[in-house]
Amino acid sequence: MLADIAPVSRESTASIIARQLRDAIMNGALPPGTQLGETELASRFEVSRGPLREAMQRLVSEGLLRSEPHRGLFVIDLEPDDVHDIYWARSAIERAAAQRVVRGPHREQVADELAKAVTTMAEADEQNDPTALIEADLTFHETLIEASGSRRLVRMASTLLIETRMCLSALQHTYRRNSQGADERVAEHNRIIEALRRGDEELLITLLEAHMEDAVRRLAPDKTLVTKPSTQE
Repeated sequence: MLADIAPVSRESTASIIARQLRDAIMNGALPPGTQLGETELASRFEVSRGPLREAMQRLVSEGLLRSEPHRGLFVIDLEPDDVHDIYWARSAIERAAAQRVVRGPHREQVADELAKAVTTMAEADEQNDPTALIEADLTFHETLIEASGSRRLVRMASTLLIETRMCLSALQHTYRRNSQGADERVAEHNRIIEALRRGDEELLITLLEAHMEDAVRRLAPDKTLVTKPSTQE
């Protein structure tokens, strides 16, 4: 049976291009709505259009690019329904991760690691470095999920990483419009850490869900993650 397995080949040109485009979308170098021109990109990557088209089609299949007939390919725009879905999925994943961590024997160590990310957030704000602030914010949540020890939760969360970063870039602007720095975000994360240290599972979950709800409220004001009970007459 092993004789039928082909040798692992080196990363293809298309894979390298796809990875770089994916990173550019994730860090905001290619903002939502940006049109991707084949000629310009082929020149920049110094490749033919064949591998470039293959790379872009990969991102179309991943949902990061959209194709418009007779117009070309564009970086996706995150509509309110997309924002709601992203944070709904994140909320489910992080709730499960937090429950496992708070019930486990290492919550103090995890809290210490989370505190390091929050310290980095505060430092990034002082240095007026929004990119570092977003990175530290993502690190906080990735650390929480990884601490759960669940490979499946980590794997599911990784598929949301790029869209989450796109949301965080947009979220940054909502704080600026309201004349708020990172202080509020840092405070939210610190409250989550304190609930974890105390082993207060109910409060921890409540704070995580409120954290997700706040992001949805800022980015998609007509959406909510709160499920309202149905009323029956």
